[in-house]
Amino acid sequence: MPDTSPAPARHRGLTARDLALVAVFAALLAVLSMPFAIPVGPVPITLQTLGVMLAPAILGAKRGTLSVLTFLALVLAGLPLLPGGRGGVEPFVGPTGGYMLGWVAGALVIGLLSATFMAKYRFWGGFCFNVVGGIGVVYLFGIPWTAVFTGDALVATLLGVGVFLPGDLVKAALAAAIAAAVHRAYPVPPAGRRVEEAPAAGEAAERAGQNEENGAGTRNGTD
Repeated sequence: MPDTSPAPARHRGLTARDLALVAVFAALLAVLSMPFAIPVGPVPITLQTLGVMLAPAILGAKRGTLSVLTFLALVLAGLPLLPGGRGGVEPFVGPTGGYMLGWVAGALVIGLLSATFMAKYRFWGGFCFNVVGGIGVVYLFGIPWTAVFTGDALVATLLGVGVFLPGDLVKAALAAAIAAAVHRAYPVPPAGRRVEEAPAAGEAAERAGQNEENGAGTRNGTD
């Protein structure tokens, strides 16, 4: 009897759908950079970290990290996507550079933790992973970098923890709530999986059931 069990899903390179999602979330990061920026010392308060948390929470580690990298590549190319219309090399070598590098590492950590420890996305798990990756990892890069430029580690630490932390905790909760709602309403397929693959597996299982029924009917007819 031929094997009618559904073949395991094959994960390829990024599909056109994946690239479109990466572009959408890179654009979201750009949009979140624009509404406002509260100048607080050398590093302003913005909504950008909300996008850094949302991208991997919804898209996963690979596409989420690529979204952040795409946004940063556009900034590096000179597009004025940062608060104040900044772009080019200067933001990367200034006091904000460490935080932007931390976005990449933070997005990767959020995506990996979510994939490893949550078979189904949950708010509290997502919130904790956002805190670890989107706050802890980003601060790990950003605070020492800022300390080098300000020449004062205490000021850099107080700036990161005292000024940014309350708002970042709110953003971590908001990102987890949005991601949980998206996963419930419109689950995003894993990177590399084409849209038609999931229905195909269901159809194969249905055909297998029909074959079993037909086989049983044939045996009953010949008894």
